[in-house]
Amino acid sequence: MTFTLDRGTSALLVSMPHQGTEIPPELLSDYVPRARALEDTDWHLDRLYDFLPELGASVLRPRYSRYVIDLNRPPDDAPMYPGSSNTELCPTRFFTGDELFRTGCAPGPDERDRRRAACWQPYHAALAAELQRIKAIHGFVLLWDAHSIRSQIPWLFEGTLPGLNIGTAAGASAGPSVASAVAAACACADGVSHALNGRFKGGYITRHYGAPDDRIHAVQLEMCQSLYMRESMPFDYDEAKAAAIKPVLKAMLSQALTACRDLYAK
Repeated sequence: MTFTLDRGTSALLVSMPHQGTEIPPELLSDYVPRARALEDTDWHLDRLYDFLPELGASVLRPRYSRYVIDLNRPPDDAPMYPGSSNTELCPTRFFTGDELFRTGCAPGPDERDRRRAACWQPYHAALAAELQRIKAIHGFVLLWDAHSIRSQIPWLFEGTLPGLNIGTAAGASAGPSVASAVAAACACADGVSHALNGRFKGGYITRHYGAPDDRIHAVQLEMCQSLYMRESMPFDYDEAKAAAIKPVLKAMLSQALTACRDLYAK
């Protein structure tokens, strides 16, 4: 399987599209040696979000690295942020802008199509089906797209990111009360900055599946890795930092779920 899906009991579905850490052995020789460190991974999200069973969440995780295929990009490879640096459906650059593949080894059209069929489509088929399953049971869904990123990446953005970056596709993917509930939970975190629909407004998953009029509310959280781990090699998990931010994450999810329930309370 190219993904794992753990089904929960609540109206919450958490997607972690950039958590994968495998590159198929037959593809490894195409990449520059530096790629083996997988530096652009959304590290340790399973561990950081280990409270999800308490919330009854369903959780969808990929097997393969975003260096194989980016599950949060559209199938036609249209850029998510026109005018800014973007990585593709099958990325060809590190987040630093450096080349990811050896000369002449970047995937061509046929290989990109193969990866899309083998990895991207099954993940999205599972995601779409789980959204419908949850909605049929609960009458609504909260889709939380979980991400993390280094706080400073000049090729992608200027300066230092806020600690917690909430994306609702500029309000199109989740109701205002849901976005407000998430932002309010962030505001209670001492010393942690946050932004709503700033540099990161939500990728393909948030934009494509969020449909508030159809009772599907999608929120992306892009959080700085400095809040829970070391941002440089060897990318260690920091227990003390993680323990401080976990209650904030749990409050964000819990309050968003409550906001969704309140929308449809009889």
